[in-house]
Amino acid sequence: MLGADSTAGREGISDDELGKLVAANVTLGPEERQIIGKALARSGAPLREVMVPRTEVWFLELSMCIKDAMALVQEAGHTRFPVTDGTDDDVVGFVHLRDLLWHKRPESPVADLIRDVKRMPGSKPVLAALSEMRRERHTLAVVVDEYGGTAGIVTLEDLIEELVGEIHDEYDETPITASQSETSEVDGMLNLADFSERTGLELPEGPYETVGGFIMSALGRLPLVGDTVTLDAYTLQVIKLEGRRVARVRMTPFVDRE
Repeated sequence: MLGADSTAGREGISDDELGKLVAANVTLGPEERQIIGKALARSGAPLREVMVPRTEVWFLELSMCIKDAMALVQEAGHTRFPVTDGTDDDVVGFVHLRDLLWHKRPESPVADLIRDVKRMPGSKPVLAALSEMRRERHTLAVVVDEYGGTAGIVTLEDLIEELVGEIHDEYDETPITASQSETSEVDGMLNLADFSERTGLELPEGPYETVGGFIMSALGRLPLVGDTVTLDAYTLQVIKLEGRRVARVRMTPFVDRE
């Protein structure tokens, strides 16, 4: 996109220097600059900020038969599923939905379809993780916490989307903006950067990485359905929980009573 070999000398140039090269390139249009700018801004974000957390992952047990696995994954809405041997901290591989669908013997164990899975620390930067996964031809990786346990997972698509943004079509929800007067909803797992981009509102810094984490921190306890906190001119209300985490949040602007 910059009109040069994107790999040549990349290790010897900082993101700041690369940003200056982008700014100086007169052949780039506004949309291209926006895409590259976001990629540079998020390239150093650690995987723990962008992963699908463990509580949101659909795990399959190694000894489970394919028929039972199919019954489980039909509710998931995903295509790749980590396979465990005993506990969720012992991920031994993953299976693809396509393999489950095409397999001829539904009574066979999931172990027959298992593929290798990559492991990466939660501190690894997004761009480095993406480059490594592409080079090694991995489509899914387990994100490992500092104790060696499973923190979550990331897919190649997740990382690409994190860098260049989602591709929206006419069926996607219209992004929320703080200037709108109507009530809107957001996912509780929306990270701080995406929340700001979608709403135009900035969450204060704190010991959290998601909208749900902000609400929990503001409450000082585990949230309940119906709990509310305030943010600028909005009330954020918990409208759905999944386990202990905030799954859905309603944003309601304050009513002007004057």
